[in-house]
Amino acid sequence: MKKRKKEPALNYSAEVRKLKEEGPERLYLLWGEEDYLRDSFLQSLREICCPGDGDDFQNRVFKEAQIDPMELRYAIDTLPFFSERSLIEIRDLDYLKPGDADRLIEVLSDVPDYCTVAFRLNAGEEPNGKSKLVKFLRKYAREICFTVQDQNMLFRWISRRFAYYGKGVEMEAAQRLIYLSGDQMKALIPEIEKIAAYARGEKVTASDVNAVANRIAESDIFDLTDAIAERRFNTASGILADLLEARDTSVPAILSLLSNQFRRLFLANAARDTAAVMELCNLKYDFMARRMLNSARSFRPEQLRHAVELCEEADYRLKSEGADEKLLLKETLMRIVLEVSDV
Repeated sequence: MKKRKKEPALNYSAEVRKLKEEGPERLYLLWGEEDYLRDSFLQSLREICCPGDGDDFQNRVFKEAQIDPMELRYAIDTLPFFSERSLIEIRDLDYLKPGDADRLIEVLSDVPDYCTVAFRLNAGEEPNGKSKLVKFLRKYAREICFTVQDQNMLFRWISRRFAYYGKGVEMEAAQRLIYLSGDQMKALIPEIEKIAAYARGEKVTASDVNAVANRIAESDIFDLTDAIAERRFNTASGILADLLEARDTSVPAILSLLSNQFRRLFLANAARDTAAVMELCNLKYDFMARRMLNSARSFRPEQLRHAVELCEEADYRLKSEGADEKLLLKETLMRIVLEVSDV
């Protein structure tokens, strides 16, 4: 399978600074997994193009099947009344009708100076590099991929969000928050608000985070494989039971996460240091890489290889035999435990 190209990390502050200093461009292609930054950038565009509340003449939004080339042409050509610029947002490119791409390209080839057209893709949606429209936009538009921020930038952002609620935050607490709740800013905002309200001290601690933060399934899987590495098999079984009972995550999704975690542990087992683990396992944060490296060293390579094979076997049985999902997942974990316990 072709490996997905890794997008370079976005310097969001530099993009916003460029926008404010040089002004908006005529065309934008905005996409990427960090939807909070994408929406924040769009809001900055609105504030510059359409000061105040704006109206339908200044800020038009086209969604899904509403994208009609002739209507778009009219919106582009309409002069703004109460500002120097107009802003047009276009969403959901997958809904284009056959032949619309050529017509849209013709319209977009002549965007006047007073108008900005921004194509906004949903989080997790990538531009189709084979389409005519995307090829045109990549040639003539300002393309910005809103990647998840690197460790230092995300820590600074978390610190600022806690400061808004009058709280400092310890580094260990920030790391724990990312580990438990993920690194998507939009999901972290309500978690930070909840933790700040709960914390009694001036600084938020890891204990505060542990007490009230929402856990994503990935963190539970990480804990589960750590427990297996430390031969705490009852703990691993309890984590799996909690996942099955308290999570909306499906059994196939849990199995996929478990398989992927053992694959990363297999790669980490052969790594020499934290930097190598981050590269091999596609981890963004060194504190997670250090933890994975420590766990990986508790296994033999053949144990990790067999764990992956057991997960793949279970996945095949789920798809081909219609086996009882929960029972099969528990059985797979037991077989992995037996493999690891046979030191």
